[in-house]
Amino acid sequence: MTKRSFLITGASKGIGRALSERLAAAGHHVVGIARDASDTSFPGTLVSVDLGDRAATARALGELTTRYAFDGVVNNMGYVRLARLDELDLGELEDTFRFNLISAVQTVQALLPGMRERGWGRVVNLSSLVVLGVAQRTAYAAAKAAMISFTRTWALELATTGITVNSVAPGPTETELFRAGTPVGSEAERRFLSLVPMQRFGKPDELAAAIAFLLSEDAGFITGQTLFVDGGASIGKAAV
Repeated sequence: MTKRSFLITGASKGIGRALSERLAAAGHHVVGIARDASDTSFPGTLVSVDLGDRAATARALGELTTRYAFDGVVNNMGYVRLARLDELDLGELEDTFRFNLISAVQTVQALLPGMRERGWGRVVNLSSLVVLGVAQRTAYAAAKAAMISFTRTWALELATTGITVNSVAPGPTETELFRAGTPVGSEAERRFLSLVPMQRFGKPDELAAAIAFLLSEDAGFITGQTLFVDGGASIGKAAV
């Protein structure tokens, strides 16, 4: 197996951390981006970057692409603020787009010349089940729907370069962030479970497995696709 180097945003926790551990265990080099890079147990190189700061992000990516020959990027970082339409703050709307979308474009733009030169590359964008419609998710769902649009457009533009572009859309997944807003036994937990035919939440490593496959050699003929990893939530409720 060829050893690769991958850049992962939002790598210190949840799905990003599970993916970093899975890729490192397979022998790949992982460079993670997170707000807090103090975790010495990270299975690779962890760099502190505020992805909401365009100039700081550009500087960091410039340095990283000078140091490493990246074979792929996973745009995993997510910024979520909940609000109903009549309570939606326009500043929060702008922040949601800036954190989720501008940083994704920046990371791919920074890595693209190297991947194109080497004739091989993988881009995986994290979308979400909420693109199908969930209350209080106007801003986040719009941003994650844009990630699907990015995926399809970039896949077409890069189809002959050896670079594939795909998206993974998680359903409710038992990360630290999810549990912070969805305590065990809460009404929020019951509501989320009602959406999932399998009647359980996803595990970060299950999402990581799907992403890792799309980063692999074996996924070379898959591009422009969005894979829902959601326990069946995207197809509707189970029969009772």
